[in-house]
This record gives sequence, C-alpha cells and structure tokens, in this order.
Amino acid sequence: MANLGVTYSMQGREDKAEELKVKVMETRVRVLGGEHPDPLTSMANLAATYRNQGRWKEAEELEVKVMETMVRVLGGEHPSTLTSMANLASTYRNQGRWKEAEELEVKVMETRRRTATKGDGTKRDICCKKQ
Repeated sequence: MANLGVTYSMQGREDKAEELKVKVMETRVRVLGGEHPDPLTSMANLAATYRNQGRWKEAEELEVKVMETMVRVLGGEHPSTLTSMANLASTYRNQGRWKEAEELEVKVMETRRRTATKGDGTKRDICCKKQ
C-alpha cells in the first residue's frame, strides 16, 4: 500500500495518495509504535503529500514530529534524521521562511560533511570534484 501511495503521488493523484498514506501510517503506528523507523517513514511520506498539496501547516507538524523523534531515537547525525531535517527545511523554504530553512540546511550540510565516511572509515569525497 505504501508503494502505491508513492506511485499516486508521482502521478499527481495526491488525494488518493493521501488516503493510502494515512492508512499505512496509522497501521504502522498501531503495530510497530510511533518511534519505529517504518511509521516515521510513513509520516514523512504523508508530510510530503501535504507539502505537494500546499498544506504547509500539516506538513510542518508531521515533519517536526518525525525530526524530533528521529533525533531522540536515532541521534542527530543519523542519515534518516538529516533527511527529515532537510524535508522540514524544504517546507520552510516553500513558505518563504528563509532564515529557518537556511539554519536547518546549513546544519544538515555541515553534519553530512563532518560524518561522511566510506565503509572502511575513510572520509568520502562529497564535493563532486572532477577526477
């Protein structure tokens, strides 16, 4: 069902996407609990649908909840946490809330730069230099 909801979003069928994403999120929260990564991903997907619909307040509320929970459960440097911060920054940016968006985007960028490592522990080259 979650994949079908994403497919509906990609097709621009946000009302159908929202309906499925709400069901998926509610089911995952009920079965797995609100702090498990799967329901948090479902919340983020629903927030993206709200963002696509221009429903900024609803998107922001879910994104804040996802981000705060991920910080608490996964830590502030986990890639999923950083993605949730970037999503919230996008919502701020789309509303013209430039300062809030910039603060989050800078935090995400600096954390990713600082923590970017390869599987062997060496730093990744994340600046896209031509070799």
